[in-house]
Amino acid sequence: MSLLDFDFMRRALVAAALVGLIAPLIGVFLVQRRLALLGDGMGHVALTGVGLAFLLGTAPIPTAMAAAVAGAFLIEFIRYRSRTAGDVALALLFYGGIAGGVMFASLAPGKAASSLNSYLFGSLSTVAEGDIWALALLCLGVVAVVAVLGRELFAVSLDADIAAVQGIRVRTMSTLMAVLAAVVVVVGMRVVGLLLVSAIMIVPVAAAQQVTRSFRATAVLAIVLGLTASLTGLVGSFYVEVPPGPTIVLVALLSFAVLAVVAVPIRRRRREVR
Repeated sequence: MSLLDFDFMRRALVAAALVGLIAPLIGVFLVQRRLALLGDGMGHVALTGVGLAFLLGTAPIPTAMAAAVAGAFLIEFIRYRSRTAGDVALALLFYGGIAGGVMFASLAPGKAASSLNSYLFGSLSTVAEGDIWALALLCLGVVAVVAVLGRELFAVSLDADIAAVQGIRVRTMSTLMAVLAAVVVVVGMRVVGLLLVSAIMIVPVAAAQQVTRSFRATAVLAIVLGLTASLTGLVGSFYVEVPPGPTIVLVALLSFAVLAVVAVPIRRRRREVR
């Protein structure tokens, strides 16, 4: 029997494809601006939203989205107001996010606490048809924002001071970047899991940087690697019967290792040409 014979697997494949396409698209901006851990923090904050949804009986995706977006604004506020103590304050926020998620889920009736694992590490069976439409709309929104404001986001990622001189609203673009990361985290939580979704944003980008020299080439290759890792990892998790999140991340890490080895002779050849 083929895996496509299962309805839940078809939905999971669509969700994985959306995650693989959209996560590196935002991750390339985060890596360029040295904010690789921002997605991880967003995952912790979104976990509070999931726990709160269990406690209140609301839908997890909208509640997690509200929590993650609120966290994005709060993170940028902290970063803007206190550059010196920003790292410590952000760490406190991240730890509070995961603690709040576990606490709210524990207080919820039924088996909410045990269900939390599917959001932490991903689950093939949790993706419903309604989730697919919601995730698709969120992805379209992210792509639309990048298409319209991609140049400004790139300028801020490359050098915030120069971007400010050029008249770009750096604080607004930084907040928008954090919000987009929050959206991607919520998009990926069903398949990859909140604790690992940031990896699919960052690892394909880091892998692509091994062999590319321009921002655009890095973005394109990272999207290809992200899509490949998401689909390959999901299929592998189905046959091995393990959570999809760790499998997807391990495939992405494997691509990084392969390209790191491939990059050695490429860099040597470039030095010889110079």
